Amino acid sequence: MRRLIRYLLLGLILLLVCLASALLAMRFAIHGREVRVPKLQGLAPSDAERLTTAEGLVLSVENRFYSPDVPEGHIVSQSPAPNTKVRRGLKIRVAESLGPQRSGIPNVIGQSERVAEINISRRGLEIGTVSTVHLPGAQPQTVVAQNPSPDAKNAVSPKIALVVAAADANQAYVMPNFIEHSLTDATSAVQQAKLTLGKVDLVQDASGLPGTIVRQFPAAGQKISAGTTINFIVRK
Repeated sequence: MRRLIRYLLLGLILLLVCLASALLAMRFAIHGREVRVPKLQGLAPSDAERLTTAEGLVLSVENRFYSPDVPEGHIVSQSPAPNTKVRRGLKIRVAESLGPQRSGIPNVIGQSERVAEINISRRGLEIGTVSTVHLPGAQPQTVVAQNPSPDAKNAVSPKIALVVAAADANQAYVMPNFIEHSLTDATSAVQQAKLTLGKVDLVQDASGLPGTIVRQFPAAGQKISAGTTINFIVRK
């Protein structure tokens, strides 16, 4: 009987050792696939791609921003941040610098949507989101607000978002996309669109430029009514 108990205890010990070894091996296998995100800011995309590929990561250029500090064609921001531990195969999202802002933002308020698009393109800029709003007294199909504001000298993105007077009588708005735009320009657009600026919270976020919006409430594309309160979360 004692020999049987001894064999059972020995078998139990061996089983526990095997389980512990398996867990330890799994832990090493998981951590063995982790790498640290390299610092990419300031690099040319080709150099950044070689660096990320060497670490088993994937580079994705997803935005372009003006920057007085980072030369044109180089990376101005990245997400995740440098030295973050991530799994191999993760996509590293970066934004490319357009260099310093070279031209002022044109004033397209009062123009038709088509004319505004032509004038924006002539400046080498791009049309961003186009939202519609019912605004009593406004000429239908004309621009009643824009973001960034006219002649802005500190624009972050080359894209200009427009708010156009609706042709119908529905007193409803489509929420514009203010993500990655400066708080100053977003505030101006909100006021021009007869909406209400609500709470502005600050958050530490190194993936973009300070003073730019990282979240908005309501979200872009949602239908909102006149006078709706708009809240922002902004990078410190």
